Amino acid sequence: MLEDRLLIWKFNKGKRETIERIYAKYKDDLMTLSAALLYDKSSAEDVVHDVFVKFIRSCGQMRLNQSLKGYLITCVVNTARNKNKAGQRRKDTSLDKAVQFSSNLHSPDLAAMFNENSQKLALALTELPYEQREVLLLHLYSGLKFKAIAEMQNELISTIQGRYRYGLNKLRSLLNGEVEK
Repeated sequence: MLEDRLLIWKFNKGKRETIERIYAKYKDDLMTLSAALLYDKSSAEDVVHDVFVKFIRSCGQMRLNQSLKGYLITCVVNTARNKNKAGQRRKDTSLDKAVQFSSNLHSPDLAAMFNENSQKLALALTELPYEQREVLLLHLYSGLKFKAIAEMQNELISTIQGRYRYGLNKLRSLLNGEVEK
């Protein structure tokens, strides 16, 4: 995108006012991704905050040559993964803390049905192993290609594709079995 190229150019030149525009443009996507990985709104906010603090500090010092969104997604995923590995993620996963989906549906019946299905999906995602959930979210939600995910995780593409396939299969079986907690 042309806007992202301009933002990257300004960022590389050290113009900190571009951070505000970058934050406004990508914060919702990054928060949703972080919350989906950690299932804790507070931890998700911490992750996005930490990423942007480091991002601000690197303004003008780092040469960003890649996709702005891709770079920020990579930072969020790595920070969330580190938080998860450090055992800082809360063990009590509940629907209240799971990713919240919103609906623009006008019919109360349709909105209720959408909300119920979203809750089932969010609960089923909590049952997936972290590695599979991460690959599913990066590919389906963030739109990253398997090659980009493999590079991000230092894994073979076949490993990423396997995690994706196993994650989808487990998600299907969980949803077909009407996930209960």
